[in-house]
Amino acid sequence: MSTTRPSARPLLLPALREVYDAYVREADALPALPAALQAEVWTSAQLGGLLAAAPHEQARRAALGDLIGCLRAAGTPGTRAFLRALAAIGPEVGRGAAAKAADALRDVPAAPWEDALGRVVPGQAWLIQEGPLDGDRLVCEFRYTDMGTAGMHALAVRLTYGDAPTEVVTVGDVPALMTAARQAMQAELCVVQPYDTAAVGARLRTALNGAEPVPADCRPALALARHRASLLP
Repeated sequence: MSTTRPSARPLLLPALREVYDAYVREADALPALPAALQAEVWTSAQLGGLLAAAPHEQARRAALGDLIGCLRAAGTPGTRAFLRALAAIGPEVGRGAAAKAADALRDVPAAPWEDALGRVVPGQAWLIQEGPLDGDRLVCEFRYTDMGTAGMHALAVRLTYGDAPTEVVTVGDVPALMTAARQAMQAELCVVQPYDTAAVGARLRTALNGAEPVPADCRPALALARHRASLLP
């Protein structure tokens, strides 16, 4: 087994070196997460932090490229897992580079859930309306391929009436979410109804890929939400 690791290229944004180094260290905990969903949620949160550190598109691309190079150069099981997650659900502009960097670490042990990353299919969608001032909450169910209900989760996005996102959440316990929503409906606190997945997909892609800046509270789940919205009809 080779122990040679690729050297990191010069950074485009050297002022963010400490940020990249922190991500490399924090990635050590990634392979111990229990499943692909937790790994994707973790990765999306890190990308949300990178968005805050490099809020403009050109700087964001540079920062993502720097991060991929640093992860590849570190060559640990955690950075390999991070790269695989970036290749699966990260910004489209960096997925190819992340996959190539992860391929360069083929001798590094893989996380047990690596092959499941990003391999999800959409299920039912719901519209929850809680009041005239609260806008619409769109809930879209997903499951991992070949995992049945064990891999079920949901994306819940609250939109204003102008379809701007104000809340983006990944939900691991879908039955509990829907039970709470139906109880609220019985108490006449909201309306819950099935919603066409194509209509949901169109609204979410417009909202999540629209004008910046994205509200700070939405950033941690943004990358994962964009990935899931891209899978809707």
